[in-house]
Amino acid sequence: MTEAAELPPAPEEARAVFGEFFPEAVRYAELLADAGVKRGLIGPREVPRLWERHLLNCAVLSEVVPAGVTVCDVGSGAGLPGIPLALVRRDLKITLLEPLLRRTTFLQEAVELLGLDHVTVVRGRAEEVLGKVQPVHVVTARAVAPLDRLAGWGVPLLRPYGEMLALKGDTAEEELVSAKVALSKLGVVKTSVLQVGEGVVDPLSTVVRVEVGESPGGVRFAAKRAKAARVGRTRRRR
Repeated sequence: MTEAAELPPAPEEARAVFGEFFPEAVRYAELLADAGVKRGLIGPREVPRLWERHLLNCAVLSEVVPAGVTVCDVGSGAGLPGIPLALVRRDLKITLLEPLLRRTTFLQEAVELLGLDHVTVVRGRAEEVLGKVQPVHVVTARAVAPLDRLAGWGVPLLRPYGEMLALKGDTAEEELVSAKVALSKLGVVKTSVLQVGEGVVDPLSTVVRVEVGESPGGVRFAAKRAKAARVGRTRRRR
């Protein structure tokens, strides 16, 4: 029996969450269960719980993403949470940011297969694309790194008064406490822990929301952005 055959049928909650794009969600689940496993993007043991633990767990993040904003999914990996979010929110403009070639190749194939015209795949690390990609309203992440390190990568990519939404587990509150000093230096003005997915996932998905003020990333990154902007203006004049 192949890994793809082990994928369980989609639960009824998935039909409700993905709506008219439920067929695309099924195709994505099948892609993860087949190519995703063969290419080492997810472990074979994850296939039986792909729907509840991965697709639905990520899709419910849409409950706290504002309408019509730009989003950067940092360390997108196999497309989680970026692709489920893109399937349920066609109003968003989403960038999937991932440094590894084999993963960006998979992401590009998935985006094309699913017809996600509002999604762009970018290969690179967050610190490498600063000043090269437009700042976004929202940064998303899941299972990338501890909060203090994750914020160091994701917060500088935000526009002023933007927010980072990180899917976390039971350690969310502890990570917030540990990252307090680091977050303050990055220009964070407010933090909160949210529970989303009521009636869809059990346990609920835990989201750490990190909101920034007028200087995302703090003073050091403000200087970097200003320099990148000057270089960009010089190139345009040429």
